[in-house]
Amino acid sequence: MSLLSYYSEGKIEAGIDEAGRGCMAGPVVAAAVILPANYKHSLLNDSKKLTAQQRELLRQDIIRDAVDYYVAEVSHTIIDQINILNATMKAMHKAVKGLKKQQPNLLLIDGNRFKTYPGIQHECLVKGDGMYLSIAAASILAKTHRDRLMAKLAKEYPEYGWDVNAGYGTEKHRIAMEKFGLTPYHRTTFHLKPKQLNLF
Repeated sequence: MSLLSYYSEGKIEAGIDEAGRGCMAGPVVAAAVILPANYKHSLLNDSKKLTAQQRELLRQDIIRDAVDYYVAEVSHTIIDQINILNATMKAMHKAVKGLKKQQPNLLLIDGNRFKTYPGIQHECLVKGDGMYLSIAAASILAKTHRDRLMAKLAKEYPEYGWDVNAGYGTEKHRIAMEKFGLTPYHRTTFHLKPKQLNLF
């Protein structure tokens, strides 16, 4: 089934999604994307349903076609200070603030929680990245940006396999943590689960 071009006809919508919320190392990354009205793309889908090669190709299409987009990071040190949920909201707000060419009047958020952005309405949509093109586009920009960053950090700390696991808690990553300890890029609060966290 093709993804939908809009949630509310006539609105300037920005899709918002994040990458790296469940990781043990590195930043959380969020992207905001405004696509042209009635935009269509037969291959654009939730980033998790695509191969790395497909995501990279689609990334180029999104950057070319988007009315506006912005990708924002919040570091692992900030995550440890304010918790991953608040850091994710901070990254999403930074992504919205980074939109300069056009101001959205509706934010489509992937997931079920969001901290209201001043002056802009929002809708939280569980599995929205598999429903709306703008959210899918945001998921791809956030994912590819973060994967590239973690691959770069993997050159500094190759033992942890970040070029493959992107900082998620795979067996190789956990074994490396036990053997070599934590790097300066690890989150010291990674054991916390989102359901334990509260928004400010």
